[in-house]
Amino acid sequence: MAKVELSDGLRIHYTQAGEGPDLVLIHGLTGNLAVWHLRIVPLLWDHFRVTTYDLRGHGYSSMPPTGYDADHMADDLIGLLDGLAIERAALVGHSYGADIALYAANRRPERVERIVAIEGALPALVGARNRDEWEGWGHWVEMLARSGHEVPADRRSDVLYLLRASLELPKKWGPLNGLPRNPKPFLRLIEETTVATDYETVGSLPLERIPSIETPVTLLFTEGSAFMGTHDHLAQQLPNARSVLLPETEWGHFGPLEQPERVADEILASVGTGLR
Repeated sequence: MAKVELSDGLRIHYTQAGEGPDLVLIHGLTGNLAVWHLRIVPLLWDHFRVTTYDLRGHGYSSMPPTGYDADHMADDLIGLLDGLAIERAALVGHSYGADIALYAANRRPERVERIVAIEGALPALVGARNRDEWEGWGHWVEMLARSGHEVPADRRSDVLYLLRASLELPKKWGPLNGLPRNPKPFLRLIEETTVATDYETVGSLPLERIPSIETPVTLLFTEGSAFMGTHDHLAQQLPNARSVLLPETEWGHFGPLEQPERVADEILASVGTGLR
């Protein structure tokens, strides 16, 4: 099992496949690097050297008690690049992984070739999502209801309740579709670390800093996404943004799992063109 030890002793689990320009795929919270390997990595390894890794606290990486804000996560990413002697890479991030990619470009622009930001959320916009009427709560509650879990009315905007309920659902994609998942590692993550509050930390990327990110960014969102507010803000404020909307799907937020071929095509169109 390949790991890179960072300067603070944190050990990051990673895999590499293929040859060519460096492409790093960054998963979201409560995921792991396996989400990319179900379909997307095999669609890309003929074009790139693809690196996937487990965020701190996820998969086979270390689980420290703190440091789950996007700034620390971006530093972990740069440390991984250092450990793998990758001078500069294109980044593809999903959900919180997209936020981490943007933070990395903000902090170390010379290390980031370009970004594909899939369904990013952005901590600086978390206030807009915490209001009770945010459409995302309805999406989440409906997803749980379709899976047989009815959410009490007083818990419809309780993120920790909804997250714990989601972890109890069976697997939905890949060869283990329909089988029960093991929620224990992720329950430990949300119960024994500061991840539940850290992900809201704005840190080095407040809204006024976004126009300073000159790295080319493709915003890859699904039509009808609950995170279109983030898409719209980034599309307006990033100086080198390109917007791509994928067709609406049942679950909406999970493009790499729901429509991996389309996502891989857009990665090739966005990153492959820029690296030729």
